[in-house]
Amino acid sequence: MTSVGEVVEYFNERYPPGWAEDWDRVGLVAGDPDAPASRALFVVDCVPETVEEAVTAGADMIIAHHPLLLRGVSSVAATTYKGKIIHRLIRSGIALLVAHTNADVAAPGVSDALAERLGLTGLRPLRPAEGAASGGGRGTGRIGRLPSPMPLADVAALAARVLPPTVWGVRAAGDPERVVDTVAVCGGSGDAFLADATASGADAYLTADLRHHPASEHIAAGGPALLDAAHWATERPWLDRAAAELTGAVGIPTQVSDLVTDPWTVQVASGEPPATATGPGRRAADAPSQTGRATGPGRGAAADGPSQTGRKHPPMKEPRP
Repeated sequence: MTSVGEVVEYFNERYPPGWAEDWDRVGLVAGDPDAPASRALFVVDCVPETVEEAVTAGADMIIAHHPLLLRGVSSVAATTYKGKIIHRLIRSGIALLVAHTNADVAAPGVSDALAERLGLTGLRPLRPAEGAASGGGRGTGRIGRLPSPMPLADVAALAARVLPPTVWGVRAAGDPERVVDTVAVCGGSGDAFLADATASGADAYLTADLRHHPASEHIAAGGPALLDAAHWATERPWLDRAAAELTGAVGIPTQVSDLVTDPWTVQVASGEPPATATGPGRRAADAPSQTGRATGPGRGAAADGPSQTGRKHPPMKEPRP
Protein backbone atom coordinates (compact mmCIF):
# COMPACT_ATOMS: atom_id res chain seq x y z
CA MET A 1 0.00 0.00 0.00
CA THR A 2 1.13 3.54 -0.74
CA SER A 3 2.43 5.43 2.29
CA VAL A 4 2.12 9.07 3.27
CA GLY A 5 5.88 9.32 2.78
CA GLU A 6 5.58 8.16 -0.83
CA VAL A 7 2.99 10.84 -1.53
CA VAL A 8 5.26 13.43 0.09
CA GLU A 9 8.18 12.20 -2.03
CA TYR A 10 6.10 12.54 -5.20
CA PHE A 11 5.08 16.10 -4.30
CA ASN A 12 8.66 17.02 -3.44
CA GLU A 13 9.63 15.98 -6.97
CA ARG A 14 6.63 17.51 -8.76
CA TYR A 15 6.53 20.72 -6.68
CA PRO A 16 9.93 21.00 -4.94
CA PRO A 17 9.73 22.87 -1.62
CA GLY A 18 12.74 24.90 -2.79
CA TRP A 19 10.47 26.57 -5.35
CA ALA A 20 8.32 28.09 -2.61
CA GLU A 21 8.70 31.68 -1.44
CA ASP A 22 10.90 32.16 1.62
CA TRP A 23 7.89 33.20 3.72
CA ASP A 24 5.80 30.21 2.69
CA ARG A 25 5.22 26.98 4.65
CA VAL A 26 4.81 23.94 2.44
CA GLY A 27 5.21 20.18 2.78
CA LEU A 28 3.95 17.72 5.38
CA VAL A 29 2.16 19.58 8.18
CA ALA A 30 0.65 16.67 10.10
CA GLY A 31 0.90 12.91 9.76
CA ASP A 32 3.31 9.99 9.95
CA PRO A 33 5.29 9.32 6.74
CA ASP A 34 5.05 5.58 7.48
CA ALA A 35 1.25 5.63 7.73
CA PRO A 36 -0.80 4.28 4.81
CA ALA A 37 -2.30 6.66 2.26
CA SER A 38 -5.28 4.92 0.69
CA ARG A 39 -7.25 7.97 -0.48
CA ALA A 40 -6.44 11.70 -0.74
CA LEU A 41 -8.78 14.67 -0.71
CA PHE A 42 -7.61 17.81 -2.56
CA VAL A 43 -8.77 21.15 -1.15
CA VAL A 44 -7.92 24.82 -1.50
CA ASP A 45 -8.28 25.40 2.26
CA CYS A 46 -7.93 23.03 5.19
CA VAL A 47 -10.88 24.19 7.29
CA PRO A 48 -13.24 22.26 9.58
CA GLU A 49 -15.70 21.66 6.73
CA THR A 50 -13.12 20.13 4.38
CA VAL A 51 -11.65 18.04 7.21
CA GLU A 52 -15.12 16.59 7.85
CA GLU A 53 -15.45 15.96 4.12
CA ALA A 54 -12.22 13.96 4.28
CA VAL A 55 -13.52 11.97 7.25
CA THR A 56 -16.77 11.19 5.43
CA ALA A 57 -14.89 10.21 2.25
CA GLY A 58 -12.60 7.85 4.15
CA ALA A 59 -9.54 9.82 3.11
CA ASP A 60 -6.42 9.45 5.20
CA MET A 61 -4.64 12.37 3.55
CA ILE A 62 -5.57 15.96 2.66
CA ILE A 63 -3.60 17.85 0.00
CA ALA A 64 -4.22 21.58 0.55
CA HIS A 65 -3.12 24.57 -1.47
CA HIS A 66 -3.18 27.11 1.35
CA PRO A 67 -0.97 26.54 4.41
CA LEU A 68 -2.83 25.90 7.65
CA LEU A 69 0.09 27.16 9.73
CA LEU A 70 1.52 29.98 7.61
CA ARG A 71 2.43 32.13 10.59
CA GLY A 72 3.91 31.03 13.88
CA VAL A 73 1.58 29.85 16.63
CA SER A 74 2.30 29.37 20.31
CA SER A 75 -0.37 26.73 20.86
CA VAL A 76 -2.28 24.05 19.00
CA ALA A 77 -4.64 23.42 21.90
CA ALA A 78 -8.05 22.17 20.84
CA THR A 79 -9.49 25.39 22.26
CA THR A 80 -8.00 27.34 19.32
CA TYR A 81 -9.35 27.37 15.77
CA LYS A 82 -6.28 25.85 14.13
CA GLY A 83 -5.53 23.63 17.10
CA LYS A 84 -8.98 22.11 16.83
CA ILE A 85 -8.30 21.30 13.16
CA ILE A 86 -4.96 19.70 14.01
CA HIS A 87 -6.56 17.59 16.76
CA ARG A 88 -9.33 16.44 14.41
CA LEU A 89 -6.78 15.48 11.76
CA ILE A 90 -4.63 13.49 14.17
CA ARG A 91 -7.55 11.73 15.87
CA SER A 92 -8.96 10.80 12.47
CA GLY A 93 -5.62 9.52 11.16
CA ILE A 94 -5.53 12.10 8.37
CA ALA A 95 -2.21 13.52 7.18
CA LEU A 96 -2.02 17.08 5.83
CA LEU A 97 0.30 18.12 2.99
CA VAL A 98 0.55 21.65 1.56
CA ALA A 99 1.68 22.74 -1.94
CA HIS A 100 1.36 26.52 -2.19
CA THR A 101 3.73 28.92 -3.95
CA ASN A 102 5.78 25.94 -5.13
CA ALA A 103 2.64 24.90 -7.06
CA ASP A 104 1.99 28.50 -8.14
CA VAL A 105 5.27 28.73 -10.07
CA ALA A 106 5.26 25.16 -11.42
CA ALA A 107 4.74 24.53 -15.13
CA PRO A 108 2.08 23.39 -15.38
CA GLY A 109 0.82 24.79 -12.11
CA VAL A 110 -1.99 26.79 -10.55
CA SER A 111 -2.16 29.57 -13.15
CA ASP A 112 -1.96 27.14 -16.07
CA ALA A 113 -5.16 25.52 -14.85
CA LEU A 114 -6.79 28.95 -14.56
CA ALA A 115 -5.63 29.92 -18.06
CA GLU A 116 -6.98 26.68 -19.51
CA ARG A 117 -10.45 27.45 -18.13
CA LEU A 118 -10.44 30.57 -20.34
CA GLY A 119 -9.11 28.64 -23.33
CA LEU A 120 -5.88 30.64 -23.45
CA THR A 121 -3.13 29.37 -25.73
CA GLY A 122 0.58 30.11 -26.21
CA LEU A 123 1.09 30.36 -22.44
CA ARG A 124 4.16 32.02 -20.92
CA PRO A 125 4.91 33.20 -17.37
CA LEU A 126 3.66 36.57 -16.21
CA ARG A 127 6.69 36.91 -13.94
CA PRO A 128 9.37 34.29 -14.76
CA ALA A 129 10.71 32.41 -11.76
CA GLU A 130 14.14 33.16 -10.37
CA GLY A 131 16.49 31.11 -8.23
CA ALA A 132 15.80 27.42 -7.71
CA ALA A 133 12.61 27.48 -9.81
CA SER A 134 14.03 29.37 -12.79
CA GLY A 135 13.70 27.94 -16.29
CA GLY A 136 11.31 25.41 -17.76
CA GLY A 137 8.56 27.96 -18.36
CA ARG A 138 8.06 28.33 -14.61
CA GLY A 139 6.96 31.51 -12.89
CA THR A 140 4.04 33.32 -11.33
CA GLY A 141 0.94 33.81 -13.48
CA ARG A 142 0.47 33.09 -17.16
CA ILE A 143 -0.15 35.11 -20.33
CA GLY A 144 -1.98 33.73 -23.34
CA ARG A 145 -4.39 34.49 -26.16
CA LEU A 146 -8.11 33.95 -26.23
CA PRO A 147 -9.53 31.72 -28.99
CA SER A 148 -10.86 34.94 -30.54
CA PRO A 149 -10.87 38.61 -29.48
CA MET A 150 -13.93 39.80 -27.57
CA PRO A 151 -15.12 42.84 -25.59
CA LEU A 152 -14.10 43.07 -21.95
CA ALA A 153 -17.71 42.58 -20.84
CA ASP A 154 -17.78 39.27 -22.71
CA VAL A 155 -14.48 38.19 -21.16
CA ALA A 156 -15.99 38.84 -17.73
CA ALA A 157 -19.04 36.79 -18.69
CA LEU A 158 -16.78 34.00 -19.96
CA ALA A 159 -14.80 33.96 -16.72
CA ALA A 160 -17.98 33.87 -14.66
CA ARG A 161 -19.21 30.93 -16.74
CA VAL A 162 -16.07 28.77 -16.70
CA LEU A 163 -14.81 29.40 -13.16
CA PRO A 164 -16.34 27.63 -10.16
CA PRO A 165 -19.32 29.78 -9.11
CA THR A 166 -19.13 31.97 -6.01
CA VAL A 167 -21.18 34.78 -4.48
CA TRP A 168 -18.31 37.11 -5.39
CA GLY A 169 -18.55 36.23 -9.07
CA VAL A 170 -16.37 38.26 -11.46
CA ARG A 171 -16.13 42.04 -11.70
CA ALA A 172 -14.19 44.05 -14.24
CA ALA A 173 -12.53 47.47 -14.44
CA GLY A 174 -12.09 49.28 -17.74
CA ASP A 175 -14.14 50.08 -20.82
CA PRO A 176 -16.69 47.24 -21.23
CA GLU A 177 -16.30 47.51 -25.01
CA ARG A 178 -12.49 47.32 -24.97
CA VAL A 179 -11.42 44.49 -27.28
CA VAL A 180 -9.41 41.84 -25.46
CA ASP A 181 -7.12 39.41 -27.28
CA THR A 182 -4.26 38.68 -24.86
CA VAL A 183 -5.03 37.91 -21.20
CA ALA A 184 -2.73 37.65 -18.20
CA VAL A 185 -3.93 35.52 -15.28
CA CYS A 186 -2.71 34.85 -11.77
CA GLY A 187 -4.38 32.39 -9.42
CA GLY A 188 -4.92 33.87 -5.96
CA SER A 189 -3.98 37.37 -4.81
CA GLY A 190 -2.41 39.12 -7.76
CA ASP A 191 -2.24 42.89 -7.40
CA ALA A 192 1.48 42.58 -6.59
CA PHE A 193 1.83 41.78 -10.31
CA LEU A 194 -0.08 44.68 -11.84
CA ALA A 195 3.14 46.18 -13.19
CA ASP A 196 4.06 42.82 -14.75
CA ALA A 197 0.66 42.68 -16.44
CA THR A 198 1.21 46.15 -17.87
CA ALA A 199 4.73 45.33 -19.05
CA SER A 200 3.50 42.14 -20.72
CA GLY A 201 1.31 44.09 -23.14
CA ALA A 202 -1.76 42.06 -22.16
CA ASP A 203 -5.16 43.57 -22.90
CA ALA A 204 -6.66 42.31 -19.62
CA TYR A 205 -5.52 40.79 -16.34
CA LEU A 206 -7.58 38.26 -14.36
CA THR A 207 -6.71 37.59 -10.73
CA ALA A 208 -8.22 37.89 -7.22
CA ASP A 209 -8.19 40.20 -4.20
CA LEU A 210 -7.61 43.43 -6.14
CA ARG A 211 -7.58 46.50 -3.89
CA HIS A 212 -9.17 49.87 -4.57
CA HIS A 213 -6.15 52.18 -4.86
CA PRO A 214 -3.78 49.87 -6.79
CA ALA A 215 -6.60 48.96 -9.18
CA SER A 216 -7.84 52.51 -9.77
CA GLU A 217 -4.33 53.89 -10.27
CA HIS A 218 -3.51 51.01 -12.64
CA ILE A 219 -6.56 51.77 -14.80
CA ALA A 220 -5.91 55.51 -14.70
CA ALA A 221 -2.36 54.90 -15.94
CA GLY A 222 -3.66 53.06 -19.00
CA GLY A 223 -2.88 49.52 -17.84
CA PRO A 224 -4.70 46.38 -18.97
CA ALA A 225 -8.36 46.02 -18.08
CA LEU A 226 -8.86 44.16 -14.80
CA LEU A 227 -11.00 41.17 -13.91
CA ASP A 228 -11.35 40.38 -10.21
CA ALA A 229 -12.67 36.92 -9.30
CA ALA A 230 -12.99 35.12 -5.97
CA HIS A 231 -9.68 33.89 -4.57
CA TRP A 232 -10.99 30.34 -4.11
CA ALA A 233 -12.40 30.21 -7.65
CA THR A 234 -9.08 31.13 -9.28
CA GLU A 235 -7.19 28.33 -7.50
CA ARG A 236 -9.80 25.56 -7.41
CA PRO A 237 -9.17 24.54 -11.10
CA TRP A 238 -5.64 23.38 -10.23
CA LEU A 239 -6.95 20.70 -7.88
CA ASP A 240 -8.33 18.58 -10.74
CA ARG A 241 -4.99 18.27 -12.52
CA ALA A 242 -3.02 17.80 -9.31
CA ALA A 243 -5.35 15.01 -8.17
CA ALA A 244 -5.22 13.22 -11.53
CA GLU A 245 -1.43 13.44 -11.63
CA LEU A 246 -1.10 12.01 -8.13
CA THR A 247 -3.32 9.06 -9.00
CA GLY A 248 -1.30 8.44 -12.15
CA ALA A 249 2.00 8.63 -10.27
CA VAL A 250 1.34 6.58 -7.13
CA GLY A 251 -1.96 4.89 -7.87
CA ILE A 252 -4.10 6.04 -4.94
CA PRO A 253 -7.70 7.18 -5.46
CA THR A 254 -8.24 10.92 -5.12
CA GLN A 255 -11.21 13.19 -4.61
CA VAL A 256 -11.47 16.94 -5.25
CA SER A 257 -13.46 19.09 -2.86
CA ASP A 258 -16.09 21.40 -4.30
CA LEU A 259 -16.91 22.90 -0.93
CA VAL A 260 -16.69 26.66 -1.41
CA THR A 261 -14.30 28.03 1.21
CA ASP A 262 -14.43 31.58 -0.12
CA PRO A 263 -15.59 33.58 2.92
CA TRP A 264 -18.08 35.87 1.16
CA THR A 265 -21.69 34.68 1.44
CA VAL A 266 -23.81 37.71 0.47
CA GLN A 267 -23.49 40.30 -2.28
CA VAL A 268 -25.97 43.13 -2.71
CA ALA A 269 -25.89 45.55 -5.64
CA SER A 270 -27.50 48.92 -5.01
CA GLY A 271 -31.23 48.66 -5.52
CA GLU A 272 -31.19 44.86 -5.89
CA PRO A 273 -32.12 41.97 -3.56
CA PRO A 274 -29.10 40.14 -2.07
CA ALA A 275 -27.43 37.20 -3.76
CA THR A 276 -26.67 34.77 -0.95
CA ALA A 277 -25.14 31.42 -0.15
CA THR A 278 -25.06 29.42 3.08
CA GLY A 279 -21.49 30.11 4.20
CA PRO A 280 -18.09 28.41 4.00
CA GLY A 281 -18.48 24.74 3.21
CA ARG A 282 -21.34 25.20 0.75
CA ARG A 283 -21.15 23.37 -2.56
CA ALA A 284 -20.00 25.23 -5.67
CA ALA A 285 -23.22 24.44 -7.50
CA ASP A 286 -25.20 26.27 -4.81
CA ALA A 287 -23.68 29.74 -5.20
CA PRO A 288 -25.36 32.65 -7.01
CA SER A 289 -24.30 34.04 -10.36
CA GLN A 290 -24.35 37.72 -11.19
CA THR A 291 -24.84 39.76 -14.32
CA GLY A 292 -24.60 43.42 -15.22
CA ARG A 293 -22.18 46.13 -16.24
CA ALA A 294 -21.45 49.78 -15.61
CA THR A 295 -19.68 52.30 -17.83
CA GLY A 296 -16.63 53.08 -15.71
CA PRO A 297 -15.51 55.92 -13.43
CA GLY A 298 -17.96 58.81 -13.53
CA ARG A 299 -21.06 56.67 -14.09
CA GLY A 300 -24.16 57.64 -12.10
CA ALA A 301 -23.94 55.72 -8.84
CA ALA A 302 -27.62 54.83 -8.61
CA ALA A 303 -28.92 54.58 -12.16
CA ASP A 304 -25.85 53.22 -13.93
CA GLY A 305 -24.50 50.65 -11.46
CA PRO A 306 -24.54 46.95 -12.35
CA SER A 307 -27.51 44.83 -11.40
CA GLN A 308 -27.01 41.31 -10.09
CA THR A 309 -29.32 38.38 -9.77
CA GLY A 310 -28.84 35.28 -7.67
CA ARG A 311 -28.06 31.73 -8.59
CA LYS A 312 -25.86 29.80 -6.10
CA HIS A 313 -21.49 28.85 -5.72
CA PRO A 314 -6.40 34.77 2.69
CA PRO A 315 -2.87 38.21 2.67
CA MET A 316 -1.31 39.35 -0.62
CA LYS A 317 0.60 37.00 -2.90
CA GLU A 318 3.71 38.28 -1.15
CA PRO A 319 2.79 36.92 1.40
CA ARG A 320 -0.67 35.41 1.21
CA PRO A 321 -2.35 32.39 2.84
